[in-house]
Amino acid sequence: MNINIDYQTRIPIYEQIVREIENLVTLEILKPGSQIMSIRDLACSLSINPNTVKKAYDILENKKIIVSKSTKGCFIADDVTSAKNSKINEIVSNINELIKALENLGLSKEDILKKLVLKD
Repeated sequence: MNINIDYQTRIPIYEQIVREIENLVTLEILKPGSQIMSIRDLACSLSINPNTVKKAYDILENKKIIVSKSTKGCFIADDVTSAKNSKINEIVSNINELIKALENLGLSKEDILKKLVLKD
């Protein structure tokens, strides 16, 4: 599991961990049922406080992306469709914000569509 953390950004580290794991699940790099690093191991590999990782794992567990099994560790939930749907909604929301920004610059929806090039 490769988690990339930007220590220079204002985004809290625990949020970055949540986003990274959500992305890995959405991209099916982390498969349902697969075990993820323990809190201690991830904290050591990132050189951060274990409480930060615990906070991220708690959020992921509340979102039903991971499941904690006592004495066995943390695993990706068997059903991660809600994680995928959440990520899709987030991306669509970002696209809508960008479209509004382009409209505010004077472009019509038709102009925006003409400028978009979708490649197969």
